[in-house]
Amino acid sequence: MAELQSEDSRLAEFQSRIQYQFQNLDLLRMALTHASGADDRLHSNERLEFLGDAVLGLIVCELLYQRFPELTEGELTRLKSVVVSRSSCAAVGRELGLPDFLVVGKGLASQASLPSSLLAAAVEAVIAAIYLDGGLPAVRRFAEPWLIPRIEAVASDRIGENYKSLLQQVSQKTWGATPVYVLLEQHGPDHSKFFKVAAQVAGTRYQPAWGRSKKEAEQRAACNALYEMNHLAPPCSDKLELGDSNGSPDFSLPPQNPDLSSSEFAS
Repeated sequence: MAELQSEDSRLAEFQSRIQYQFQNLDLLRMALTHASGADDRLHSNERLEFLGDAVLGLIVCELLYQRFPELTEGELTRLKSVVVSRSSCAAVGRELGLPDFLVVGKGLASQASLPSSLLAAAVEAVIAAIYLDGGLPAVRRFAEPWLIPRIEAVASDRIGENYKSLLQQVSQKTWGATPVYVLLEQHGPDHSKFFKVAAQVAGTRYQPAWGRSKKEAEQRAACNALYEMNHLAPPCSDKLELGDSNGSPDFSLPPQNPDLSSSEFAS
């Protein structure tokens, strides 16, 4: 793995990869050294992992607090647990190509792939190294580009799941029917496709909505259906608007309105 490169080229390439230049390269060396590849545990990335876990948690908590003023402490905690989970951090490690840069022992180096727990720990160690070298502003510049999309995706899934669950409860209680989600249209190439879905309950089809996946489109369609059942304007557009600078529509969902489950519904 990392032993195929000289140390200088390995560290230089990784700094280019993460777009951060270390003042103290010893911190980076330690962050990229697993206990199995170190002379002793104190010269591995374990202590940095300990610190990085706290730094990552602080940044995620601050982002969640600022972006979701309508969520309770419990809801924020649930979102955080997903965003900073081992699987999420390991995915970031793979995106950064960490397996190519980590120093590990011979046993691990001979494996086809590194364990997710090892990659997640290495991501936290890199975060701590950046924090010690450049402070919180440097960590934010490194982490926010991959944290914010994950936060938005997790929040959208959680809110959407609530809308779909609520629509099913309302539909079964009021009409004795289960919602059906109808795929109406698809747009774009396979690698960047958008889906238009409508929710239908007891023969009534409600305003459709677009999403980047069928699941996301169903979530947004359920939201529209609940609003229409309450004689409110559906918040998710049935038009696919690709006019912004990066060609990515806004697929955010409104926070769940508690009134949606307490109104009288039209038959």
